[in-house]
Amino acid sequence: MDKKYTCYCGLYCENCAVKVKVEPAAKILYEEMGKLGFEQIISFFPDGDKFWSFLKNISTQGVCISCKAGSGNPNCKVRECAKEKNVEMCAFCKSYPCELFADFFEGYSSLKQDNFILKEKGWEPWKKIQDERKSKGVCFAYSKNNNK
Repeated sequence: MDKKYTCYCGLYCENCAVKVKVEPAAKILYEEMGKLGFEQIISFFPDGDKFWSFLKNISTQGVCISCKAGSGNPNCKVRECAKEKNVEMCAFCKSYPCELFADFFEGYSSLKQDNFILKEKGWEPWKKIQDERKSKGVCFAYSKNNNK
C-alpha cells in the first residue's frame, strides 16, 4: 500500500473504480484505436482531437493520484477542512465523524467502517484491508441511492 494514494476522507485511490477499471480500459481503447489508425483521422470527428488527447493522457498518465496531491474535486469540503485542521486523515480528527461525511457515508458503503478501523486500530489493519481489496480487484465507486 502506498500512502500517497490515501485521501483525507479515508478512501484509498488505488481501489477506486477509475483506477481499477477505467484506466486499464482506456489504455486498451487507446492502443486498439491506434492500431486502426484513428490518430490520423480523429480530427475529422467532432471534438476528436480533444477526445484523443484525453484518451492518451488517461491511458498513459492515469486520472489522478489522490486529493492530497491535488486530484479530485478542488471544492471538496472534507479536503478543505482536513487541510485547515492539518490532519493526515479525517479519522484522526477530534471532530470525526462530522456533518461533512453525510454524503460520503451514503455514497461509499465501506467508508464508515474503514475509518473506524483506522481510528481505533491504526494504519496496519487499515492497510491490510486496502491491500486485500486491491489484490482481489475489489473497487469502490460512488453509489448514493438517489431514489429516496
